[in-house]
Amino acid sequence: MNLVSLSRIPAETTTIEHWVRALWPRLSRMAGYYARRCPEEADDLLQEAWLGVLEALPTLDRQIGEPEQYLLRYARWRLLDAVRRAYQRHDPLSLDDDLTGAGTDSALETLALHGFLDQLTPIQRAIVGCLLAGCTWREAGKVLDCSSANIAYHVRRIGEQYRRWRVL
Repeated sequence: MNLVSLSRIPAETTTIEHWVRALWPRLSRMAGYYARRCPEEADDLLQEAWLGVLEALPTLDRQIGEPEQYLLRYARWRLLDAVRRAYQRHDPLSLDDDLTGAGTDSALETLALHGFLDQLTPIQRAIVGCLLAGCTWREAGKVLDCSSANIAYHVRRIGEQYRRWRVL
């Protein structure tokens, strides 16, 4: 059964099984395509796409447009959200790589780190704390009640301050 013939199935006989058979090749290719371009696994992306389809099924109106395109659009949106989350996920921020040198005493490293952190604003210190705890920018935004764009702005400012501080 292909996508074109699927829209001609009477509404009473349309089941999830029909949608699965019809959409499986497209969703598999879509997940594979995005998996090659981001750090997520194709199987994980395929699951996200299927969740999008299953979320869209209750709102499917066969009288408006092509049902396949409607379901594929929801699947793509869900899949792209997963890709965005994959790119926003960061390893915990580590300043230690830049602060430490060969043979440096750990007490001096701690003092140096605290000296830098003392120069930051309270919100910037809170953001560094969230990132050191392993939060994504979106998660840090939720914790601090601001947007991920605001977090990104502060991270850029922290980076600028750190580069200036390191030169001193």
